[in-house]
Amino acid sequence: MRILVVCGAGASSTFVALRIRKAAQARSIPVTAEACPLDFLPERLPGAQAVLLGPHLDDRLADVRDTAARAGIAVAVLPDTVFSSPSGDEALDLALNAAGAMPTRGEPQRSDGGPTHG
Repeated sequence: MRILVVCGAGASSTFVALRIRKAAQARSIPVTAEACPLDFLPERLPGAQAVLLGPHLDDRLADVRDTAARAGIAVAVLPDTVFSSPSGDEALDLALNAAGAMPTRGEPQRSDGGPTHG
């Protein structure tokens, strides 16, 4: 799963993306999380499954959702606490939920991060 963490210039989102990758690795979920400045979002969307928008950009949510929807990509707004959180679990769960890839606890994972079924 490829997640784009969007902020104004890409600096704060770099730390969130790193925490998401660490949280995913700890859970053995194959995830690529990348920081993405808002201005570069349209060109970076191909291949992404989720966009996490920084809380300071919530006034741009409608535009971001419209752009992402044309590519069939889910968008969620990160909570205000995400930049100070030492863990990437909250952001990872938000992206997995937005993309419809959130497994049930204890459920085996496919190589693409989705749940396996019997």
